[in-house]
Amino acid sequence: MIQKILKLFSRVPLHVLVIILCIVWLLPTLGIFVSSFRPRNDIMNSGWWSVFLDPANPQNYTVQNYVDVLFGNSIWQSFLNSFIIAVPSTFLSLFFAALAGYAFAWLHFPGRNLLFLTIVGLIVVPLQMTFIPILKIYSSTGLYGSYVGIWLAHAGYGMPLMIYMMRNFMGGLPKELFESAFIDGASVWTAFTRLVVPLSKPVIASLAIFQFLWIWNDLIVALIYMPDPSKAPITLTIANLVGSEGQSWHLLLPAAFISMVLPLMVFFSLQRYFVRGLTAGAVKG
Repeated sequence: MIQKILKLFSRVPLHVLVIILCIVWLLPTLGIFVSSFRPRNDIMNSGWWSVFLDPANPQNYTVQNYVDVLFGNSIWQSFLNSFIIAVPSTFLSLFFAALAGYAFAWLHFPGRNLLFLTIVGLIVVPLQMTFIPILKIYSSTGLYGSYVGIWLAHAGYGMPLMIYMMRNFMGGLPKELFESAFIDGASVWTAFTRLVVPLSKPVIASLAIFQFLWIWNDLIVALIYMPDPSKAPITLTIANLVGSEGQSWHLLLPAAFISMVLPLMVFFSLQRYFVRGLTAGAVKG
């Protein structure tokens, strides 16, 4: 009993540290949420924490910011545009990364290791270096400003890291599974669809979260490859809410909170795979 008590108290500093980190991590989100319900003049003249000095005062709160964002701007169309951009881009990158990861892990072909190292090396290449060459290709092929063009761009930018993670996870699957499947007459495609994909759900779900969140929150790629305002994602619309003199920046707060709703839903729906996916391909002791 004494040992259990001592063990419990020995973990108290760690628990306190974790709680402090969680509070610090959640403070910006809390600040956005509180400020999104404050009148414009209050936002300009005081910090969001001043609401807690007089929390019962109804004059400290308003829903006009949300009304202006939801009904005074093209936020709904931008929300739909972001969905149209994020979902196919995530699916494309996951599909091709899973195929490549399976090939690098279990198929033998000339130059496999060199090609894999080349793809992994692309992780460190800055996106900005690719804008001009890809824009020239898009301009000559008619992909500039189209959904197909931005789907391919997002999928291409995300695949090097995803291929690396997929290959590491799939390479750790038991070799006996594939030997038994091939003895029973399974083809390479059957082994991929019936064995690899079901067993790789943790890493697939984890990478789907990362890729979807990155695409949903992306601004620079959309700004470069999607100049049409009618097809602009929500990040670009939110950035354009602020006037040239910064007179409408208070609308960023409710708009930013609205844009967080879908990513949070995606994360919580797949979070049970999240930790398992993060440890994909880790060295086993």
